Amino acid sequence: MTTFQIGLPLPVLSADWSAPTESKTLTAATDRNIEPVGPHFLAHARRKRHKRTFSEDDRIQAQTNVKKVEDEDAGEISEPEDPLMLSRDAKDWKGQDHYAVLGLSKYRFKATEDQIKRAHRKKVLKHHPDKKAAAGGTEDDSFFKCIQKATEILSDPVKRRQFDSCDENADVEPPSKKETQKGNFYKLWGKVFEAEGRFSRNQPVPKLGNDKSTKPDVEHFYNFWYNFDSWRSFEYQDEDVPDDNENRDQKRHVERKNQNARRKKKTEDTARLRKLVDDALALDERIKKFRQAEHAQKNKKRLEKEAAAKREAEEAAKAKEEEAKLKAEQEVAEKAAKADGKKAKEAAKNAAKKNKRVVRGATKEANYFHSGGAATAAQIDSALNDTDLIITKIDNEELAALTAKLNGKKDPTEIKQIFLDEVKGLVSAGKLKEGEAKSLA
Repeated sequence: MTTFQIGLPLPVLSADWSAPTESKTLTAATDRNIEPVGPHFLAHARRKRHKRTFSEDDRIQAQTNVKKVEDEDAGEISEPEDPLMLSRDAKDWKGQDHYAVLGLSKYRFKATEDQIKRAHRKKVLKHHPDKKAAAGGTEDDSFFKCIQKATEILSDPVKRRQFDSCDENADVEPPSKKETQKGNFYKLWGKVFEAEGRFSRNQPVPKLGNDKSTKPDVEHFYNFWYNFDSWRSFEYQDEDVPDDNENRDQKRHVERKNQNARRKKKTEDTARLRKLVDDALALDERIKKFRQAEHAQKNKKRLEKEAAAKREAEEAAKAKEEEAKLKAEQEVAEKAAKADGKKAKEAAKNAAKKNKRVVRGATKEANYFHSGGAATAAQIDSALNDTDLIITKIDNEELAALTAKLNGKKDPTEIKQIFLDEVKGLVSAGKLKEGEAKSLA
């Protein structure tokens, strides 16, 4: 503990702490112990201990602080500085890579506000002109101005978005057809679409997927990109508009020129993106697989349809053949039946003739139904006419039955009785009138 003696003349400072005023002598009857505290005492003690001057201590402390900040951010915000970038002209701030200036090249549009703030602090501690001068370096503040401009752009959401729109270093070059054919389609093109997806108004952006993605997922992916709604603008590349109010015509001319340039670049970017999606679609093996499956399905349906039509045609042909066969069999049967009928008819006709002869013969055997000597010619004609009348009144079956009754009969009286019974039956049936067969009356 250090003891300070109170009682020495001390200057009394004014309110602005800038100049001493009237000196007054302060005395004390006793000594007071004062404890040394605060950063100024620590700096004083450090200088005394290490025997440094104020400038030497400031320089060494600046180096220590830079080293400390670098150690704290070594794992997250740390990348080598390009000598060409360190020698950039601060006036050409539009041509500089703001992310590279702050050491955020690997993050770019993904860098957070906190990362930007810490990167700015780290760069300022390292490249502040005063620190460089204290370290014995040059007092050139050109790169320091680049750092300040990069922080200004990236800390403003509007300006940062304008810069991100034109940040070609964040773009991923589409792979060639040869590179894609090596089996790296999803890996290479996935990075391309991820980089392009930062410009989408609609978030989240669908992923490219892999070879196991379903057809609806793949169709949704390409529909999203063919209807891509981009917020990308190109104000960052505008020609600077004059700030003077005297040349208003020139100012309006430059503004119109910038607007036309933006529209042209927007159109070109839309065409570029459309071609990019077309190229990816043409190289996507899943599209070929889906088309082959659709083609196979169409062929399957067509083959099934053709098979069904063939089967129906075969069944129709078979049915027609069966019908023709049945018809032929029926025709054969009809012909056979017709032939048989004809034969039967002929046989029946022949049998009827034979039966008629038998019946007529029986009339002759019965002496023409005359009892008492030989029958006269008139009696014979009358008996034969009556016999023919009976034959005409009965059908072949009845004729056959009558013939069966007469077969083997020799007795005239018995034969005549058979005829009388036949006439009686015909009369009863209404086929003959009573007394119509005169010889049998």
